[in-house]
Amino acid sequence: MPSSPEDTTESTESTDPLDSLVLHTTDNGVSWITLNRPEAMNAVTWDQRERVIALLSDASADPAVRAVVLTATGRGFCAGADLRGAPATGDRVPGDVARTIRLGAQRLTAAVLDCEKPVIAAVNGTAAGIGAHLAFACDLVLAAESAKFIEVFVRRGLVPDGGGAYLLPRLIGPQRAKELMFFGDSLSAREAERLGLVNRVVPDEKLTETAGAWAQRLAEGPTRSIALTKQLVNASLESDRATAFAAEATAQEINMTTHDANEGVSSFVERRTPKYRGR
Repeated sequence: MPSSPEDTTESTESTDPLDSLVLHTTDNGVSWITLNRPEAMNAVTWDQRERVIALLSDASADPAVRAVVLTATGRGFCAGADLRGAPATGDRVPGDVARTIRLGAQRLTAAVLDCEKPVIAAVNGTAAGIGAHLAFACDLVLAAESAKFIEVFVRRGLVPDGGGAYLLPRLIGPQRAKELMFFGDSLSAREAERLGLVNRVVPDEKLTETAGAWAQRLAEGPTRSIALTKQLVNASLESDRATAFAAEATAQEINMTTHDANEGVSSFVERRTPKYRGR
């Protein structure tokens, strides 16, 4: 794994300046995606958003990628959306804002939720607005002790976007979600962990190491069964019991066609450590 987010490099040479704003490398089956605009607290631009969405899509399709880490450089994980790089538009008409949100922030959140590989957020600093929702959409969330989360929208007189009103009630319940969204108070990493928004808080200097260790465990696991498990869990809160049970049975049926499922059963019978191939 990279020793720090700044150490990531592309596997192939590229002259695209966007590659310096979204660093990417694949290391031992782990795709590291690193926002790299520390001077702007990693407020995400339109171009960066499209790059991250594309990298998550690539991770889904690439059998060599078995886990993803999403992190950032500097003091900010992502301070929200920076719309200054968005394509120019004419006079605003009804429907423009809804379309912008639907094709922008919501696509970014959906790209994380729909990624077929497990995604770990390694939150190195402030995660505000869409930056917080980007982290909460991830399957596992690690936070540095100095990290903080802010539902900043109310401070600007705005409605939360990027799926925040969908994600937060499912993670911590409607009352807690409303408290965060109504007041917009800064939430420390420890408080976020207590509420269940963060899996684990680690010292700042241990964040990349811990994220790499977690990602490596996932990358050595049965990739397809993890993907199917992710789909089942994400859908569970919107399903009745009969639908959820049917989906579970179907997922198990599909999974039993994989090499890893058969390897897992065989290794148990033979009393040996399984060797998963991600297939």
